[in-house]
Amino acid sequence: MNKLDRYNDKRDFDTTPEPRGEAALAGGSQASFVVQKHDASSLHFDFRLEWDGVLLSWAVTKGPSDDPSEKRLAVRTEDHPVAYGSFEGTIPEDEYGGGTVMLWDSGAWEPLHDVAKGLKEGKLHFRLHGARMEGGWVLVKMGGGKGDRDNWLLIKERDDFAGRSADALVNKYKRSVTTGRTMREIAADTPAFEAVTHKKALPRFRKVELATLKDEPPEGEGWQHEVKFDGYRCLMAVGKGGVRLYTRNGKDWSDRFGALCGPADALPCDAALIDGEVVAERGGFSELQAALKAGDPLVLHAFDCLHLDGDDLTGKHLSERREALEGLFGDLPPRGPLRLSPVLEGDGAEALAAMCKAGGEGIVSKKIDAPYSGKRSKAWIKAKCIQEAEFVVGGWSPSDKKGRAFSSLLLGSYEDEGFVYRGRVGTGFDDEDFEALAKELKRLGRKTAPFEGDLPSETKGSQWVTPELVAQVEYTEFTSEGRIRHGAYKGLREDKEAENVSAKAEAETDSGDEEIGGVRVSSTGRVMFPDAGLTKGDVARHYARVAERMLEHVEDRPLSLLRCPDGIEEECFFQKHAGKGFPEDIRTVPIKEKDGDTADYMYVTTPAGLIGAAQMGAVEYHVWGARRDKLERPDRMVFDLDPDEGLGFDAVKRAAVEVREGLEACGLQSVPMVTGGKGVHVIVPLRRIAEWDRVKDFAKGFAQALAEKEPKRYTATMSKEKRKGKLFIDWLRNERGATAIAPYSLRARPGAAVAVPVSWDELEELDRPDGFHMGDMEDRLSRTCPLGEVDAQGLGKGAMEALEDWAG
Repeated sequence: MNKLDRYNDKRDFDTTPEPRGEAALAGGSQASFVVQKHDASSLHFDFRLEWDGVLLSWAVTKGPSDDPSEKRLAVRTEDHPVAYGSFEGTIPEDEYGGGTVMLWDSGAWEPLHDVAKGLKEGKLHFRLHGARMEGGWVLVKMGGGKGDRDNWLLIKERDDFAGRSADALVNKYKRSVTTGRTMREIAADTPAFEAVTHKKALPRFRKVELATLKDEPPEGEGWQHEVKFDGYRCLMAVGKGGVRLYTRNGKDWSDRFGALCGPADALPCDAALIDGEVVAERGGFSELQAALKAGDPLVLHAFDCLHLDGDDLTGKHLSERREALEGLFGDLPPRGPLRLSPVLEGDGAEALAAMCKAGGEGIVSKKIDAPYSGKRSKAWIKAKCIQEAEFVVGGWSPSDKKGRAFSSLLLGSYEDEGFVYRGRVGTGFDDEDFEALAKELKRLGRKTAPFEGDLPSETKGSQWVTPELVAQVEYTEFTSEGRIRHGAYKGLREDKEAENVSAKAEAETDSGDEEIGGVRVSSTGRVMFPDAGLTKGDVARHYARVAERMLEHVEDRPLSLLRCPDGIEEECFFQKHAGKGFPEDIRTVPIKEKDGDTADYMYVTTPAGLIGAAQMGAVEYHVWGARRDKLERPDRMVFDLDPDEGLGFDAVKRAAVEVREGLEACGLQSVPMVTGGKGVHVIVPLRRIAEWDRVKDFAKGFAQALAEKEPKRYTATMSKEKRKGKLFIDWLRNERGATAIAPYSLRARPGAAVAVPVSWDELEELDRPDGFHMGDMEDRLSRTCPLGEVDAQGLGKGAMEALEDWAG
């Protein structure tokens, strides 16, 4: 027996406006729920949960209550078709269920255990994500129902969404969640949206702002995080003369988006220009394509207001534009065809994690204080859960299967070097797709391949087309060659011009995962050092290679990372506290700071910790001069020899030797390290007997004494005015909380040099401080580290007295 036979048998579809009962395929990442207020023989609320192609249905006699102490009778009724979830209207009086039906609430539901088992055992526990019903709920089956009545109880769980009054929920909301109409207005068939008089000129189309793709959302304050929708970008203009709906490229699609024109014409304003995204009521891009063909309902999620009542708002901050948008949309029904794009709570990482968990596409993060630029901007950053992009069709592979017009489409994108081959897509097509695409491929046929350069063997025997069709494709990753893996066709995009389709950002962001040193590293093909052509994978492999040696000098020290998530030519920032999503091998130690507060600092103890930092986009590693078991007793002292512009490396080497000689006069042995920058560090290994103040006082006194001995060559003052033509002997690395570049760390500078400890004899032979690179590490690791050849020395009373004698 069909699940919907009972539903169909009870209704005469020549009379009732209700939809005919047909089981539906799954539509979207989350199942829907709907509550319909139903004034039949008695007023009740129909509670429906989408499952297995139908709406499981219960009649709740008094309506749902968000008071956990209130148990509402819910009588199980026949399953309804999923299409019933959008029904609002009046069922003829003589028909089954005759009366007025209002869409009172809708949204997504999340079962918390196996649904089939819950229905069988009589307990269904779930979460609701609706406009009015939210949080945890439970349906519990009762025993001893009269006749064939299947009685359950609908009960609210005690959580942040629980209320205290039995009927507050149904008394508060008297209007439709989709049309804003009352029961009386629905019964009178009052139009859901009535046009108003717009007194100012219709705003013209203007170029839309586009987001920059990043691997992860931005950190810190000053960002607003929103849902990334899977639809068509739309600029909605309202004013004298009605409504115009434009694509991102300025095409007038008012006819194709016609379902939105009536609601837009009812907006209470003199004129407006609204930026948003058009989506299907249910599902993703494929469902939107189907909805456009069938003329089904559409939804515009509005996220920006560029013009309102004659005022251009593009120069104002996003926060001000959002306020204007909320004022315009504030009284619209929350599940109507025009909706405010929700702002997600939490920081970017939390928002993205929540969106991915919910099955969404991703988020767009926007600077709150930025104007609307009308171009691709880093004030808008998108981060994706699903790998999906546009590609241009350049050919097709024939199929030997009957009824299949082709085996796969060959895809490309337009980059600086021309039309680049990006791989194939061979799944995701239905019969209508094959039929429609076959006609287009025949129309666009050509004899030669449109792609630049040599093509792989997989394209042998293919047929070529002029690259005009733009396809939306989901994929798992990009290969190191810049081609997609496991592509699935989602539909054609008619709103984008082929010559504007680039996949460079996706290829650099999504170019594959790889296990390096036992750590899963994502986006290994992303270029980190453009001049050297080195990738994120290369950086991770460097730290895997040097890990054992580097840990001798880094292990257990509080650590600061210089992170460059998108490469050294993009934004880089220091981070000393682990953020959300950091690998567990990057550990934390609580440290009391100068202001008395305690903060958790990062440290590593394993190769996985070093590689895990590279996975987070770290390029440079900077360390404290003490280890976490004795934070107040440093085990090294560092003099950073920093030359002014114009001073050559010979001057730095000469200074290093003089520092060495001065330290030896104080009874201390030292080791030089070329930093990979422009200077040299002279490092003194220490026994852990002196505290920070003594180490700092010695370093400061030594630097000042040397500057006084050679005032024309050296300075111990950071001031730029006093550094002209001199070399700064930086002793400030020896304060509590100060850091210095770690041995064997990369430097985030062109060339990708490595900081390397050397012997004094070796330093004399070097001609530059940034001459060691990744390729030199195998040779360096085959030798003993010079830092390990000097014994730690105490900085006691004798050393302080020797300093006074040497300073003279």
